[in-house]
Amino acid sequence: MSIEGLHRIDSNRLEVPKGYKTGMRTNGIIYINEVLEKALEKDAIEQVANVATLPGIVGSSLAMPDIHTGYGFSIGGVAVFDLKEGIISPGGVGYDINCGVRLLRTNLAREEVASRIKELIEGFYRDIPTGVGSKGKLRLNSDEHRKVLLKGARWVVEQGYGGEEDLDHTESGGCIEGADPDLISNKAYERGRSQLGTLGSGNHFTEIQYVDEIYDEKIATALGLFKNQITVMIHTGSRGFGHQVCTDFLEVMQRAVQKYNINLPDRELACAPFESPEARDYLAAMRAAANFAWANRQFIMHWVKESFMNIFKSGPKTIGMSLIYDVAHNIAKIEEHTVNGQKRKLVVHRKGATRAFPPGHPELPDVYKQIGQPVIIPGDMGRASFVLIGTERGMKESFGSTCHGAGRLMSRHQARKRAKGRAIWREMEDMGIIVRSAGRETLAEEMPEAYKDVSSVVEVVHNAGLSKKVAKLRPLGVIKG
Repeated sequence: MSIEGLHRIDSNRLEVPKGYKTGMRTNGIIYINEVLEKALEKDAIEQVANVATLPGIVGSSLAMPDIHTGYGFSIGGVAVFDLKEGIISPGGVGYDINCGVRLLRTNLAREEVASRIKELIEGFYRDIPTGVGSKGKLRLNSDEHRKVLLKGARWVVEQGYGGEEDLDHTESGGCIEGADPDLISNKAYERGRSQLGTLGSGNHFTEIQYVDEIYDEKIATALGLFKNQITVMIHTGSRGFGHQVCTDFLEVMQRAVQKYNINLPDRELACAPFESPEARDYLAAMRAAANFAWANRQFIMHWVKESFMNIFKSGPKTIGMSLIYDVAHNIAKIEEHTVNGQKRKLVVHRKGATRAFPPGHPELPDVYKQIGQPVIIPGDMGRASFVLIGTERGMKESFGSTCHGAGRLMSRHQARKRAKGRAIWREMEDMGIIVRSAGRETLAEEMPEAYKDVSSVVEVVHNAGLSKKVAKLRPLGVIKG
């Protein structure tokens, strides 16, 4: 397939040339092979080109193979900006600030758990509040809520929900400094007050999996993974709290565009100069929402551990459940990167993209310094998920970024239409996968065929050298929002 105006660099990269659209300051690069290219949306290509017009962009406007149309920036987009000439944009982070994934390992083998999957999934569904507007077991007062926004998962651990080792295995130690709770609106506080420790709706899930394939034995061993091992993956973010923070600051940024005379090809790219007060305020509020998300996943991990221990009537040592890593995939962070031989501090927007730092990177915990950062890529509930590791090539080519999942193939409306008259839960059960959901519509929206094949997506980033395959995980049971 040949898309008009685009140039294929190699089997894994398409170039959106600088002349594709008036005003582009740089080119765009979409990491995609010819198979996935068939599903590439015209609007998503336009968004990659639009991002290339923004002031102070450094390098190319990038998109990962799970690319699809989003708000302003494509989902799967990576865009990096200079701290003096550049901007920050809520559309480059998304509404679900610090939506992310954490992967837990256990001492249990598939054969030990196979007969208890239904019981475990029912336990998860009982113990982890799930679905639109779900309310958690926790009721925070104003002071506690502020502490969550300032300290993230650290505060949760201080309350006895986990240990220091969990923080060592979480991106940014589960807390990004510089959050300011005073910048959060009353509406955001209200939406978030009862949602800590909840899964939420849409593509969020908690899934029991087993290690199906190992591609790199040495790194898998370093991560504590072995064949047929039971793992648990948690995928959720900052819930209504983060959504409201994004909504509030999009209004601020719309005004900033007028104030600073920024010309945009799409109003959804609303932004402000990085050194402006509007940008500083957004960054501080976004960090608060990111901390909320890390706290949220830390609490859910605790409920998961409790469910396993209750059902197996065993203590934590027997179950052996521990955190491999927690990664964010909707966030903007200030990072140091080498550009044209010079080290520079830059603001990196990753929207539906995962950080993937190489061995030796100073931000990695000691336990992963030698092998690189674990990368967790969830798939759909019927196929597979993957564990990868960061690479030096990815650091140079994509600012240490890789894909974040399978990427949608159908809109939610299209998926519901396609699923009409079908019992998706029964189709999953026929595949040997137990599914529980807060609603029938969610299962329709999240059925496997609504997504690209995650194996193809992962193959692109592996072959392009952005990250390296370590293991494939197959689902056994899942609760969906």
